[in-house]
Amino acid sequence: MSRSLSRRQALLAGAAAALAAPAVAAAKAAPFVSRRPPAAERRFSSPSVEALITRVKAQIADPELAWLFENCFPNTLDTTVTLGEVDGKRDAFVITGDIDCMWLRDSSAQVWPYLPLAAQAPDLQALFRGVIGRQARCILIDPYANAYMRDPKARTNLKWSQEDVTEMRPGVGERKWEVDSLCYPIRLAHGYWRATRDPVPFDAEWRAAMALVVRTFREQQRKTGPGPYRFERPATAATETLMLDGRGAPTRKVGLIHSMFRPSDDACVYPFLVPSNLFAAASLRQLSELATEVMADPAFAADCAAFADELTTALKAYGQTRDLDDEPVWAYEVDGFGNALFMDDANAPGLCSLAYLGCVPHDDPVFRRTVELAWSGRNPYFFQGSAAEGIGGPHAGLDMIWPMSIIMRALNALADGDDGRVLACLRTLKATHAGKGFIHEAFHKDDPARFTRDWFAWANTLFGELIVEIAARRPALLARPLGAKA
Repeated sequence: MSRSLSRRQALLAGAAAALAAPAVAAAKAAPFVSRRPPAAERRFSSPSVEALITRVKAQIADPELAWLFENCFPNTLDTTVTLGEVDGKRDAFVITGDIDCMWLRDSSAQVWPYLPLAAQAPDLQALFRGVIGRQARCILIDPYANAYMRDPKARTNLKWSQEDVTEMRPGVGERKWEVDSLCYPIRLAHGYWRATRDPVPFDAEWRAAMALVVRTFREQQRKTGPGPYRFERPATAATETLMLDGRGAPTRKVGLIHSMFRPSDDACVYPFLVPSNLFAAASLRQLSELATEVMADPAFAADCAAFADELTTALKAYGQTRDLDDEPVWAYEVDGFGNALFMDDANAPGLCSLAYLGCVPHDDPVFRRTVELAWSGRNPYFFQGSAAEGIGGPHAGLDMIWPMSIIMRALNALADGDDGRVLACLRTLKATHAGKGFIHEAFHKDDPARFTRDWFAWANTLFGELIVEIAARRPALLARPLGAKA
């Protein structure tokens, strides 16, 4: 997901166009006709996914919610996947939606909800093999990039990246160093292995990419020097460039990994982005497991596990701050000198998505306090309005709520057994899609017709994942229209 100044301007133009659309109430009155592409125009089709859509939709009593689910859950497959072959191996290029580039984070998250079906679906196995292989090749092009071109020999065609002061290589769309960009491919590979026990994707190329991931994480601990990465962009927005010759703000080297940009692609204030470091620790443990079970490489497994332990120790020592009752909570960013920023951003990894990503136990008291604090006025990017309340971030601007934050709140509530909160989140999501039938990047807290991104596959698929989870764990919540009280 590109977070450039040019992208911001495009989003604002899209929001302005949305204001000219028919009223939300009038749109809701229209029949709930599928917004999916015709079957012949879908980029990828899986009978297993279609059967799941049919089964789950039949459990949803609310017609508008069922319509949203049917539109959103297959959106990644319908619109963003291109299958091919590279050197006789399956290849899959997955765009974010309205940007024709592949983000490691987004592509991993977009296909994640289909994993439970993969063991019994050869077509989905081919897709996952293709995504895992493409991600490995992307990492080998440049582990510091966040977005990659369809053609690995092409120069970037993203307007906002043309003048970046960094080492732009062929095949790279944008080169914003984000720790989570290397965590997500590990999460996907580990999830695929656990679901299928299929060894095919884990070839020499993938193994070389994983070794490069660990080496890059080590470089960005910056224990012996600043490392090779620097980035500057001619821009008026501070979130688009890095200070101090493109290296970012100063830090005390305490063992944490420097992340120059957040999952939103916005620049960090303090370079130790705590959610991403927690994600890195969890990912390294997953990579250690893969090194043992798939790679038969005990030395690499031990190195990954020891690295994860080092991060965990540093996070406990430097990654927390205090709430108003002087209880520990996770900070969002720290610098190792004792300075901490508390906020949350709707993109994952963020503080509210730590349990969802397997970084912390869901019932961990520090996590639970952190989430409640993030969903309060203590978080400068928590917005409450007449249409909704939720978390946004600096990328889309003040008062703009990201539906992803509401989806994550519902997933946390589902784990808590809080039916009332799950239903409240579903009502909000149903009321804020502006009659489009899809989940947007962000909408205004007082007016859902002011939104960004008509086509944002990650948010759509995450919403579908939420509905599938509810259908599996609390089907009674879907068995009544949302207007009814729990």
